[in-house]
Amino acid sequence: MDRFDPLIASGIAAAIPLVFAALGELVAERAGVLNLGVEGMMLIGALAAFATVAVGGGVTVALGAAMLAGIAAASAFAILTLTLKASQVAAGLALTILGTGVSAFLGRGYVGFRAPATFEDLPVPVLSGLPVIGPLFSLNALG
Repeated sequence: MDRFDPLIASGIAAAIPLVFAALGELVAERAGVLNLGVEGMMLIGALAAFATVAVGGGVTVALGAAMLAGIAAASAFAILTLTLKASQVAAGLALTILGTGVSAFLGRGYVGFRAPATFEDLPVPVLSGLPVIGPLFSLNALG
């Protein structure tokens, strides 16, 4: 079982951003908005964060850059759908395609580049001491 602990922990860590995005999309859909551009927003934010860390900004500054990039992408979606009355499906798909293309084009320079700073792991006080599943509960500040 010890050899599967890192695999399960990395699977949980990789799923947390997707769970956050799905939760945000769930709230948006309950409000009557179909935002298919969530993936594009995530890619644009990830590129902004990684580029910020790569040029020497800390992880806190990178988190702020990712938030600002996500806000800019969400604002573009809002302007398209609310002000210009564009189709939510078309605007969302366009945002996803734009985010994928922009992150692939601008992120080419960062391929193979190791980030100089990351968030430190924070073990959950009681749960990280459990015998078999304890290592699963040592995640970083973002999940």
